[in-house]
Amino acid sequence: MIHLQLFARYRETLGVEHEQIPWRDDFRDLRSLRDALVQRGAAWQVLDETQLMCARNQTMCSLDETLEDGDEIAFFPPVTGG
Repeated sequence: MIHLQLFARYRETLGVEHEQIPWRDDFRDLRSLRDALVQRGAAWQVLDETQLMCARNQTMCSLDETLEDGDEIAFFPPVTGG
C-alpha cells in the first residue's frame, strides 16, 4: 500500500488530501506512480507539471526515487515566499 498525500493546489484541485493506493508491481519509482495517477483523468494532469515537488517518507526526492510498498509519498507544488 502506498500512502499518498497531496498538498496546496493539488489537494484543492483534486479534492483529495490523503489516499491509500494499492501496491502494483509496475510502481518502480515515483514517476511511475505519478504517471498512473495522471491517467485517472483530466483533473489529475495537474500532477504532470514540470515543477512538481515530491517527498518519500518525509524526505525530499526526485521522481526517479525508488518506490517500495508501504512508502508515504507526498506531492506538492513549489513553495514561493515573499
